Amino acid sequence: MSSLVRLRLLPSAQCLYSQPVRVLVDGLRSSQVVTVKARATDDKGVPFHASAVYRADAGGAVDLGREPSLGGSYTGVEPMGLLWSLRADALHTKFCKSDSRRPHVVRFSVHDGEAGAGPLLAEATNERRLLADGVERQPIKEGNIRGVLFVPPGDGPFPAVLDLYTFGGGLSERRASLLANGGLMVLTLALYGHDDQPKKVTKLHLDYFEEAIQLLRKHPKAMDSGVGLISLSKSGDLALSIATHLPNVKATTWINGCCSNVVLPLYYRGSQIHSALMYDLHRVTVTESGAYNVKHGLHDPLAPENEGSLIPIERATGRFLFVAAEDDLNWDSCLYLNQLTERLRRQGKDNFEKVVYPGAGHYLEPPFGPYCPSSFHGVLGAPVAWGGEPKAHAKAEMHLWNKIQEFFRTHLVPVAGAAKASL
Repeated sequence: MSSLVRLRLLPSAQCLYSQPVRVLVDGLRSSQVVTVKARATDDKGVPFHASAVYRADAGGAVDLGREPSLGGSYTGVEPMGLLWSLRADALHTKFCKSDSRRPHVVRFSVHDGEAGAGPLLAEATNERRLLADGVERQPIKEGNIRGVLFVPPGDGPFPAVLDLYTFGGGLSERRASLLANGGLMVLTLALYGHDDQPKKVTKLHLDYFEEAIQLLRKHPKAMDSGVGLISLSKSGDLALSIATHLPNVKATTWINGCCSNVVLPLYYRGSQIHSALMYDLHRVTVTESGAYNVKHGLHDPLAPENEGSLIPIERATGRFLFVAAEDDLNWDSCLYLNQLTERLRRQGKDNFEKVVYPGAGHYLEPPFGPYCPSSFHGVLGAPVAWGGEPKAHAKAEMHLWNKIQEFFRTHLVPVAGAAKASL
């Protein structure tokens, strides 16, 4: 390793997961070609890696925020490209970062030449923490509720949010912990497959979410202005049902969901309130990678025979943020977004805003995580293509992250409490 070449991470080698980092290399020869690599390991021990080729400027420096990548995992000026382009060797592998106590550790290195096999010139490690200083992580096992509650530092009160994440079993803490870093009190829920919960379910119960909302609202640091919901994929329709059928829901973020209750029937107080809209496997195609394209796989939610699955969201009293990706291949989320907003408009309601992202795929998550083109689908039991172009998807995640926090700040924080919430 050269003693003259430096690899610096600014403003610090330690930061929060959702914060950008500036990658700088100096001490190179003028116009020297180098390969900058990144590697990381997820919570399952799976290695991910990325690389990009750069040419040093006249002063022998490379600034990833200014210089274009000439090849590798991406091209062009992409300051955080080495993070969102991290990829596993095996196809259909999704980056798993669920435990908020373990930082996302990315190791950067600089190598001479464009093949990436040249001598190591410099290296540095970026520790990307999911928990900010002072944020409390509280495992919840109370009544039927299984999950983790994240409470920001301070006396509060804080706006309270229920994070449904997505359907697939187990528990994910990443999004909830990062939202708590910004001043929200967030309970992330497990639906099944966590702790003493059943490993599989054949139906879902709205009572479970009602109990979770009550738990959140009675917390001494929770604002009494009602709760927010944040979802993704299958949990999008769950969020719609919760906002429609239960009280005290003030703000719902629906990300790439459906307008109908999907896959599993929904019950409340012992009775079925929504049947399940199902997939038609004859409408599923296979991509070159071997993953299924299920964009048009669901039955028509507006067909008369599927009326029981439709969610009457016009009954909801809270606000909605509808988010859809144009290249979502899990299903046609843009179509469902339009059906939802048209339903509200027909009822004379304007309690929503919408954002559509061209070039983005299904899994819109907190920014600066590895883009996932395909992975195992919990319902179909096979790999599914999620869609999206990596650069466009990464930019959508950056924009959406700020939009989500702004939406909750606007609709959950009373004017008098805005200063205390410090979002």
